[in-house]
Amino acid sequence: MLRSAGWSGRRLSPPTHRFACSVTGGIMSREEKSKGDVGRREFLKLFGAAGAAGAAASTLPLGASASADEVIAATADTKHHHVAEATEPQAGGIGYEFFNIDESAFIEAAVDTLIPSDSTGPGAKELGVAIYIDRQMAGGYGKGDRLYLEGPFGEGTPEQGYQLPMTPSELIRAGIADISAYVQKNHKSTFDGLSAKDRAAVMTELDGKKVELSTVPTATFFGLLLQLTIEGYLADPMYGGNKDRAAWKMIGFPGADAMYMDKIEPFRNKLYTAEPKGIQDLV
Repeated sequence: MLRSAGWSGRRLSPPTHRFACSVTGGIMSREEKSKGDVGRREFLKLFGAAGAAGAAASTLPLGASASADEVIAATADTKHHHVAEATEPQAGGIGYEFFNIDESAFIEAAVDTLIPSDSTGPGAKELGVAIYIDRQMAGGYGKGDRLYLEGPFGEGTPEQGYQLPMTPSELIRAGIADISAYVQKNHKSTFDGLSAKDRAAVMTELDGKKVELSTVPTATFFGLLLQLTIEGYLADPMYGGNKDRAAWKMIGFPGADAMYMDKIEPFRNKLYTAEPKGIQDLV
């Protein structure tokens, strides 16, 4: 018997691979483009706002300086200093807390490949998504604080949730090592040393399960990497990514400010635009 999904809060949901392909354009095939796929801005307007709203209101672990319980307490308006402590890494610099030099170079190149900068909007790398992933791996989420890690372990269905004995940070670290070894063997290079075209080709192989990683399931690793990249791109800036709320501005998402009672009458049947607000702007 397989374990049921062991999450009490955030969970490893099945990846939506077409999201990344629609976002990047570079990974999306010409055949898919010819079928009239919407562009990145339109796709994010459809799905990004909902994801951004969830990320803005969620209680994701913020890193080593704050636990999930502390974040919940902060959002309940008890002690706001927990939120301030949790955001210190972003305010204090770009230093990585979890990834080493080689791993951080891989993550930066990976997120830049999944969501590159183009004429539509900024890429994941420039919005600090690598820092978001680093903070998640260094914090309670990456350590599996709220994750059931007891056996039995086996290959389950997507509905049964995460089925590995590894914490998310262990999975990410092992997957990076596996892909680095694969790239070194087949391309005689590091992943970040590849051209943009070759990096996209490697990601396409991972997405299509054409590469069998040596220590972790390819689909599980790629799914988590993609999920974290999307989260960091659309989440509230206090978590490390979405620098200057640029992703929110691109899709027209107003941010964490959910009070619009005073806007209903003045803007009835009129376009309402506002500068996006993050959680830190409201405390």
